[in-house]
Amino acid sequence: MKTTRFVAASAFFVVLTCLIYWVHITFFRVNVVFYSAILDGALAALISSAIVLRLRWFAIFGSFEKSQMFLIWLLTAYALAISAPTVLDRSLSFYILEKLQQRGGGIQQGRFSEVFTQEYVKEHRLVDVRLTEQLESGTIRIESGCVHLTPKGDRLATFSRFFRAHLLPKQRLLMGSYTDDLTDPFRHSASQVDYLCK
Repeated sequence: MKTTRFVAASAFFVVLTCLIYWVHITFFRVNVVFYSAILDGALAALISSAIVLRLRWFAIFGSFEKSQMFLIWLLTAYALAISAPTVLDRSLSFYILEKLQQRGGGIQQGRFSEVFTQEYVKEHRLVDVRLTEQLESGTIRIESGCVHLTPKGDRLATFSRFFRAHLLPKQRLLMGSYTDDLTDPFRHSASQVDYLCK
């Protein structure tokens, strides 16, 4: 009895999340896709929980169980936000598939660097998207045409570098050979650049 009602309430939550997300992206402005999708899911979880609290059909659940349902829905909202819109919005892997499809199904392997630098960055407004995300997250600030790390951004970059160096695979398959190149991608960066802020 409880299982059926929980599944019904959860199905309603998922449908409501999708509906709120669709209304949000169709009729309202979105600053950052991930944050907006999380907000949509949290709103759906609140509405679903309010319905569970009000309807007698759900009186079979105790307060603790209703709290658990709310937490499960919040976690589901997070998973949905990451799994669909955020992955598609950020994924270079999906871009490769879409670009191959656009170009008739095939692109010369040796030309992919050109595709990424000359088409991907421009078509997806990659710099604008990522700078907007970082501004909204409070990890950077832009002053007089110069992008600066905030203290929050510095902490996040330090964590990212630590994780990359110590918790990413040391032997990762890249185009037929195993390498640790991505544990320290700056290892081969140019030492002299002319784009620093003064």
